[in-house]
Amino acid sequence: MSGTAFSRLRTLADPDHLPALRPEFIRSSPGLGLGPLDPAPRILLLYGSLRERSYSRLVVEETARLLQLFGCETRIFDPSDLPLPDQVADDDHPAVEELRQHSIWSEGQVWCSPERHGQITGIMKAQVDHLPLAYKGLRPTQGRTLAVMQVSAGSQSFNSVNTLRILGRWMRMITIPNQSSVAKAYQEFDEAGRMLPSNYYDRIVDVAEELVRFTVLTRSHADQLVDRYSERKDRQEPMATPAQMANLPGT
Repeated sequence: MSGTAFSRLRTLADPDHLPALRPEFIRSSPGLGLGPLDPAPRILLLYGSLRERSYSRLVVEETARLLQLFGCETRIFDPSDLPLPDQVADDDHPAVEELRQHSIWSEGQVWCSPERHGQITGIMKAQVDHLPLAYKGLRPTQGRTLAVMQVSAGSQSFNSVNTLRILGRWMRMITIPNQSSVAKAYQEFDEAGRMLPSNYYDRIVDVAEELVRFTVLTRSHADQLVDRYSERKDRQEPMATPAQMANLPGT
């Protein structure tokens, strides 16, 4: 996909400015020793609100800065003109196509949704619904790592991250154990939209580190992790030669 022009990627302001981070406690390469670090792990980040001051987007931006610090390449998708699922015949819309291309490009993803009425937002769900398990012979989500996060206006909750975990499992992704839930998110950012030092910020650093580790750990095995008997059978791709078949049980 090199050379492809994308119009729905958000520009990350001040990517090297991390005011809430204590650099003396950082491992600059969390995935060191777990697998190949070259090329840089590719991470797609999705958020679930279209508000001008979207706290799920601000959390995603803080996470992207950390991931870049840890040696990753990041993309943040802007869903502002994404249609509803089935709104456009055959999903023939440039925003849908671009989202799918970013997902195919990625090795890992971050999903962050606000909690609204005790659940993820429609914007978040629409993005996941536009990602099919198989697309033009490719798998946009299968075998990729996933970190889940949420922001809340009130007290801390885990409804949205729990739902995102269900969706990640359904999309056959490797959802990492750690997660982030930011309570009263309106108190956690300064006027410029940068996250203040807090335990919530520290947990986001933890999640970013862990996502890098799992992505590096599994990247060499991604094809094998999604190799399934049922799909080989549907594609009529036998693993055994005729000579080997003669010695297989049940033949």
